[in-house]
Amino acid sequence: MTQEQLKQVRVLDPPSQVDRVADVLIDNGKIIEISEPGVSTVSGSQERDCSGLILGPGLVDLYSHSDDPGFETRETLASLTASAIAGGFTRLTLLPDTHPPLDNGDGLARIQAQLPPGLPLQVQAWGAMTQNLEGKQLVEYADLIQAGVVGFSDGRSLQNAILLRRLCEYLAAESYPIALWPCDPALAGCGVIREGLDALRLGLSESPTMAETSVLAALLEIISATQVPVHIMRVSTARSVELIQAAKARGLPITASTTWMHVLGNSQSLSTYDVNWRLDPPVGNLQDQQALIQGLETGIIDAIAIDHHAYTYEEKTVAFSAAPPGAIGLELALSLLWQSLVASKRWSPLTLWQRLSTAPSHCLGQAPPRVEVGQPAEMVLFDPQQSWSADAHTLKSLSQNTPWYGQSLTGRVIQTWHPPSQIR
Repeated sequence: MTQEQLKQVRVLDPPSQVDRVADVLIDNGKIIEISEPGVSTVSGSQERDCSGLILGPGLVDLYSHSDDPGFETRETLASLTASAIAGGFTRLTLLPDTHPPLDNGDGLARIQAQLPPGLPLQVQAWGAMTQNLEGKQLVEYADLIQAGVVGFSDGRSLQNAILLRRLCEYLAAESYPIALWPCDPALAGCGVIREGLDALRLGLSESPTMAETSVLAALLEIISATQVPVHIMRVSTARSVELIQAAKARGLPITASTTWMHVLGNSQSLSTYDVNWRLDPPVGNLQDQQALIQGLETGIIDAIAIDHHAYTYEEKTVAFSAAPPGAIGLELALSLLWQSLVASKRWSPLTLWQRLSTAPSHCLGQAPPRVEVGQPAEMVLFDPQQSWSADAHTLKSLSQNTPWYGQSLTGRVIQTWHPPSQIR
């Protein structure tokens, strides 16, 4: 394989806080050398001028939905993995809500058999916590561990507190993360917007803050009693940030994430009634959004998740309150977060990469991707100035359910590197 040298590229490595312009030599899927620009010239290497480009660790997706098997008209494994690679992700983590769900080892084998050969992407999966994701009976954890799950999550609210405590006790001796979504469906009801003035103004049914925080408070009590590490998914309210901050101050073994759309939007985003802003949980009010961003800045909220969820045009072409919740995002998140947070000078590039790459790896109990000599070339090359349009000609996803469809965006992934691998 020909050696490749990236010349004058801006290198980011959050674990070592490196942010500098350098020449990077890659050989056979490994980083061989990082040197000052122009110092090293390797005979026979393929040189590439990367002035103005960003070279960072590959992005790590904490949780996203796969509709294959079950709903291949929304997304296939081929289109899903292509979307991840196009968005700069080198690790894609699937939720178990496929059809049938990933509640046994055979489900992971089915997915592995369908993955495109030689895929430059690590595809991994959460194993279900309960059979058929019904929240009634625990799965055979040993079977899923042997099959290679990355951790356990139903990807939906688990209402049975006794079952949840038993789950934590069973997994206390295992080194596998548990991911839980704090949500009380009865309190949330048919709410599609966070309670507040915007909900009243827009005439949409409200989802109260306590639908999230009441379950979170109970969950934190269980964690306090069992001391089992838990990842808290889809944090969306300012009050939840306060509860998590207090829990971390008490030393509880928790990590937390919010989604990229909860970082970029708030209840005012629903003023156009664009069904692609129909999410679950709904985006928060402005103060919730601000608290989430500040929580990410301080590390109270560890990571940004994508929660990619494709739907067909027909499924989303309904009234806002009737639309299924979810949006695609793997190809869009880096560009839009960069423009909102980095180009605006609020965050440094290292902070963004920390929340999209290093921290998600830690939440999964994995070593993070690095741009460091001797490490595998698990990296993404990003052009923060390139303009492109998010449409059917550019997006790899089969679906179009994003508020930014048809819009011109700035910042695009040029290439990803990852040693070929399959599902974990």
